[in-house]
Amino acid sequence: MQGMIKVNFRDLETLEFPEGTTYEEISHSFQKYFGYPILVAKVDNHLKSLKSQLDKKCDIDFYDRSSIVGNTVYSNSVQLLLIVAIKQLFGKDADVQIEHSIDRGIYCELVGENLTKAVLSKIEAKMKEIVKQDLIYTKLSVLRLDAIKYFKKKNQMDKVNVLKYISNSFINLYRLDEEYDYFFGEMAPSTKVVDEFKLTYIKDNGFVLSYPNIYNPECTLDYKHHEVVFEEFLKYTLWGRNIHISNASDLNKIVSMGKYNEVIQLAETHYESQLAKIADIIYERKGEVKFILLSGPSSSGKTTTAKKLSIYLQARGFNTHAISTDDYFLERKDTPKDENGNYDFECLEALDMDLFNRHMSKLLDGERVLLPEFNFITGKKEYKKNYLQLKENDIVIIEGLHAINDILTMSIDKKNKIKIYV
Repeated sequence: MQGMIKVNFRDLETLEFPEGTTYEEISHSFQKYFGYPILVAKVDNHLKSLKSQLDKKCDIDFYDRSSIVGNTVYSNSVQLLLIVAIKQLFGKDADVQIEHSIDRGIYCELVGENLTKAVLSKIEAKMKEIVKQDLIYTKLSVLRLDAIKYFKKKNQMDKVNVLKYISNSFINLYRLDEEYDYFFGEMAPSTKVVDEFKLTYIKDNGFVLSYPNIYNPECTLDYKHHEVVFEEFLKYTLWGRNIHISNASDLNKIVSMGKYNEVIQLAETHYESQLAKIADIIYERKGEVKFILLSGPSSSGKTTTAKKLSIYLQARGFNTHAISTDDYFLERKDTPKDENGNYDFECLEALDMDLFNRHMSKLLDGERVLLPEFNFITGKKEYKKNYLQLKENDIVIIEGLHAINDILTMSIDKKNKIKIYV
């Protein structure tokens, strides 16, 4: 006789289910707490496929595509869906090379087949057809050496090289239809829950796979092409190929050979050469440019870039000054809140834009300005005799999450500023 096992969901509900019940079946009892189909379970703080079975008393939680964890599962699942659709349409020799994230999507290149807008429409239609078929994502634990033999036979050397540097005896493969592939992480239970996506043609054999993200989980937003950002990604990809590093397995090979110092030196030289070019551009506009606006995501290297660029500019005769937009936060009591009632420090409106514009305008006019320093403990600006007045060869590097947003420097003429995105 099957025993009954207690399941505690978020300390909100405790229910009993027969031993051997799948987490997918259990998830139906808690779907009411979610706005989108549940994709994966967390059992005693360990992620589990919904196809796994209940075998002991546990604390359980679930994730849909509106969460970071769930959205990663959604991304993996829709990528495998794309691979299978291409194989079904064009045969086993056709493939897709998944390159990098870009504007709420992933840039991909079709391999073994010429890509046109009409061809891309066929791929998208085939993906939707597979969604309606409600095919199961099956997780298989196989010997790593057997997986290497399998991918070698199919001439998928990128996967062979990845698996060479994994130390585990067993690895997980996923099967959808007749296609096997290696992915890190979990998959959705079936294709019916990954029904939101779009394919957008870029050029040559490139396209973007878009799907809902945690900020817009309800639908897939249209891809917005930014040519400058796209070209920079492309340059970086080509540079990687030139130094024989196109993916993680290439890097693993170099590390295993003890040549990682050479890679570090190459990367730093490439980075420094970009800074030198930027410094030359600024020097060519000497006397006109007074503000360098430097922005980028968290941990992208904004502060490091600001300090290094400062050295390059000083070598060209500039006196540099650093300003962080973080020092222009509104007082804590005036900071906007998000939909959950928490302070939203990352939105543009969290900055005192009026004060910032006034200060930058005064600096441009040659006036002496007392700059603030934000105290993150008290949540207030403090003024500690940090005065700044710009002279002929002075230039200000402004660093922050929203530094390149025109609203932040609306009072400054375009000719007086240069934008850098890291």
